[in-house]
Amino acid sequence: MAWIEPAIGAYGVWALLVVLYFESFGVPLPGESALIAASLLAARGDLEIEHVFLAAWLGAVLGDSTGYLIGRFGGRLVLSRFGPWLKLTPERLSRIESLAKTKGFFMVLTARFIVVLRQLNGIVAGSAGMPWHRFVIANALGAMLWAGLWSFGPYLFTDAFKRLI
Repeated sequence: MAWIEPAIGAYGVWALLVVLYFESFGVPLPGESALIAASLLAARGDLEIEHVFLAAWLGAVLGDSTGYLIGRFGGRLVLSRFGPWLKLTPERLSRIESLAKTKGFFMVLTARFIVVLRQLNGIVAGSAGMPWHRFVIANALGAMLWAGLWSFGPYLFTDAFKRLI
């Protein structure tokens, strides 16, 4: 994890966008940690907070959309093969896919706030056959809420955090 801040410091929000893109379709990367680090770098004046938010939102939306396409064109096979590594048993996968069919919009909207679901969100929605237009809207809104919380939260409350430490 020690590489996050130096990578973002060296490559700016582009590094953040790449980390969040890959994390959003299942690659085990520390996306939330990278976003918090970028937000704190913005509070220090090294980055623009608007750029941090935009990179986070864009990386998350594009990554989940890529995951959706993976899910749509082979997701069940991918989840069956690699799911056990994430303790995603066939029973759990069936429950998640059933939930995606009945409450897909809400699931996609909120999944970004739950660690494993954040990485599998798009793949599951695509493999469950969620309509693309509903997925895109829920994905964009969920990413906006998540990126807003973890971009602006640490940025705005940095002084309060410093007083606690």
